[in-house]
Amino acid sequence: MNIKKFRGSRTCGGGTHKNRRGAGNRGGRGKCGAGKHHATRALLRGYTYGKHGFTRPQKIIASTNTINVCELDSRIPQLLHAGFAEERDGAVHINVGILGIDKVLGTGRVTRALAVSASTFSKNAITKIENAGGTVIYT
Repeated sequence: MNIKKFRGSRTCGGGTHKNRRGAGNRGGRGKCGAGKHHATRALLRGYTYGKHGFTRPQKIIASTNTINVCELDSRIPQLLHAGFAEERDGAVHINVGILGIDKVLGTGRVTRALAVSASTFSKNAITKIENAGGTVIYT
């Protein structure tokens, strides 16, 4: 635009002298309206709007690997074949810690005597293993 055109005029083409006063003529100062009336401008300038500040760290829940007694009972042939279990004293001895399992749970049936070694057992698992003639060994 040719600036010589406005020489001698009071407002240089901006209307009345009140029109360019304050920040209201430009829709607010700074990042104002970034999520509303200046969304396109904010997107082009790379502004971020929304939630800011501190984010509370979430609790870390320790995961434990578990197995049910019925699963152990059904996998005895595979465990014997792979060398993770052995038969002696009329019971099948299984160390579930070698399999990466921390806890033995008590869902299902136990059909034979098991000697199970683990770091923790549920109450139900202990009663089911012992009722079938097996033993529980804490490692």
